[in-house]
Amino acid sequence: MMFDFQKGDLVLSGSLAHACIRSFARLVILLCCVPHASAQSTEGPLKASGCPHPQFSIVLDVGHTAEAGGATSARGAAEFSFNLNLAKRIESALAKAGIGNTYLLIMRGRGHETLVERSNRANRLKPSLFLSIHHDAVQDRHLQKWTYQDRVRDFSDKFAGYSIFVSNENSQAGLSLEAARHLGDELRARGLVFTRHHAEDIRGERRQLIDERRGIYRFDHLAVLRNTRAPAVLLEAGVIVNREEELLLASTGHQDKISSAVAAGVVKFCNTERH
Repeated sequence: MMFDFQKGDLVLSGSLAHACIRSFARLVILLCCVPHASAQSTEGPLKASGCPHPQFSIVLDVGHTAEAGGATSARGAAEFSFNLNLAKRIESALAKAGIGNTYLLIMRGRGHETLVERSNRANRLKPSLFLSIHHDAVQDRHLQKWTYQDRVRDFSDKFAGYSIFVSNENSQAGLSLEAARHLGDELRARGLVFTRHHAEDIRGERRQLIDERRGIYRFDHLAVLRNTRAPAVLLEAGVIVNREEELLLASTGHQDKISSAVAAGVVKFCNTERH
């Protein structure tokens, strides 16, 4: 091989020229036919993470109402506001995960009638899964007093963590438990732990812990779980009367962590459910 510095041309002769041409042709074929690495990394996770059943749908039930806000946090915020914020983030995470048929159920009013209508609305939608979003408190015996913004408020830093509830009286109790297990697995995978205070042998608790690894409790007479005809799960995302956990649950980072876990669990349930 010689190089002509005056012309700037590459000069080849004889069999060496033919060998170089053949090598260049093989290189061109190789570059054209091998898939681009970034295309593989983009397509693979999207296909694996989606739900293969286009008819799959979920009702996200926002626990309590603006008029009856549920538990009160250590700093005086209504549980309903926590439930609504988290449910909206879960809705967004589900959409990104490929679950397009998501219904955000927000009720108004107070009293037993709202519980009945909550299940009635869910049943009319005929979802593949019903998930009720709540935030937790503790029994009065565990509460203490502190002053926040010049007001005396109740708190308890004794317990923290999520809990999951299912009902054996739900018409699809087996599928409810399956969905709860997927949810528990995904919460644990993100380093979240469950609270054991619902299993305490005290009035208002005594819930059977049916899955000690995943934090799943049995609550047969819980109206939204019992009366909803779809597989139904209730998530208590954390304990808002715990002063430290209240701040954590109000943070967008922690809400995104829970939302990611819910979305991943729902996708797994969608992939295993018999349609």
